[in-house]
Amino acid sequence: MSGSTPVPGGRLSRLMRFGGLATGVAGAMLTDGARQWAQGKRPSLSDLLLTPGNVHRVTEQLSQLRGAAMKVGQLLSMDAGDLLPPELSQVLSRLRSEANPMPMSQLVMVLNEAWGTGWEARFERFSFTPLAAASIGQVHEAVSKDGQRLAIKVQYPGVRESIASDVDNVATLLRMSGLLPKEMDVKPLLDEGKRQLQDEADYLQEAEHLRAFGELLADSSDFLVPKAHGQWSTSNILVMSFADGVAVESLEQASQPVRDRIITLLFGLLLREVFEFGRVQTDPNFANYRYQQDTGRLVLLDFGATRLYAPDTAQAYRRLLNAGLRADRTTLAKEALEVGYFQGENLPRHRQVLIDLIIKACEPLRHNGAYDFGTSDLASQLRDAGWQLGTDRDFWHTPPVDVLFLHRKVAGLYLLAAKLKARVDVRRVFEPYLL
Repeated sequence: MSGSTPVPGGRLSRLMRFGGLATGVAGAMLTDGARQWAQGKRPSLSDLLLTPGNVHRVTEQLSQLRGAAMKVGQLLSMDAGDLLPPELSQVLSRLRSEANPMPMSQLVMVLNEAWGTGWEARFERFSFTPLAAASIGQVHEAVSKDGQRLAIKVQYPGVRESIASDVDNVATLLRMSGLLPKEMDVKPLLDEGKRQLQDEADYLQEAEHLRAFGELLADSSDFLVPKAHGQWSTSNILVMSFADGVAVESLEQASQPVRDRIITLLFGLLLREVFEFGRVQTDPNFANYRYQQDTGRLVLLDFGATRLYAPDTAQAYRRLLNAGLRADRTTLAKEALEVGYFQGENLPRHRQVLIDLIIKACEPLRHNGAYDFGTSDLASQLRDAGWQLGTDRDFWHTPPVDVLFLHRKVAGLYLLAAKLKARVDVRRVFEPYLL
């Protein structure tokens, strides 16, 4: 983890950071361009923009701004993948995995404002060194006076107030810098990012989702959901029971049965969330899952991006997947229209392309026996096909936000399955929901 840096809390200070970054990038371009011209070279604009120095500047500043600045990077990184320039992919990959934590003085200020001075008396021990720092908050370990081991998520100051402006500023910066392809329409991603961040920034709402998921999964020995401590939690501090475990993406060298079981459990959980709970944790970040090697349980973390799905919506998805299982194009067209994948005025060729895409996505569902995600390029095929459709301006249609969120969750699960080279009998997992 990088060294700590203060989080700019005010809108003006955050705007100045963006302005300073743009100025730094432009200045470096002029300097490097003059040097190359003096050497008789004729560099292109993209060559000057995508220098190691400029890439480093963008990465560092977005890491220090945290919040929406990082979330834009995370969203683009998860959704666009290899379609972005390699330099930007490297920037976004880093933003997805880490952030600079707050310095201790700023952390204490946030805790004093939330809990009042003297809050230390609540704890036997409080570690000021964060266990993790992410886009909108960092996590600390503590032990209460009665011996309970706790995980405490503290939100960065100014995040909630700066969401909309930060998202727009980052998008403008990346567009102006040339780091985003001109043909890529990121507005749906940006709108989604704003909505998701507003939800994620409400820690009291997340505490309620923790409680709900804890009750819904109380009958399962395969999952562990931390318990929220409501009496200590606030809108920007979430206190939970501590849950040990290793990062699930670190299990690439685990035995095949272990990897298969983990992904099978996650597919089963997603189907329960959609069709039984009506409550879906939609953030596909791998860091939201940890694995307890001694108990075999999956620890579920970070419920800020949880969305509620109405029974009618869940049933429409159920009919859609059943049609995808049969590759029934007529029913797929009907149900895709119902869900909102396309509108009535979309061209017939666009409908056919989209139906082809849904049938492709249901490939694991139609496969007899265990589907080998490790040898399949399904995730990249879907990404490339979706990209081609998305860049066709005659087609462009933004599906309902619930569709976008669910898509990202499924895509993230496919990517994790491929990373762990898991073999999963997806059809058997889906059997309880056959029509």
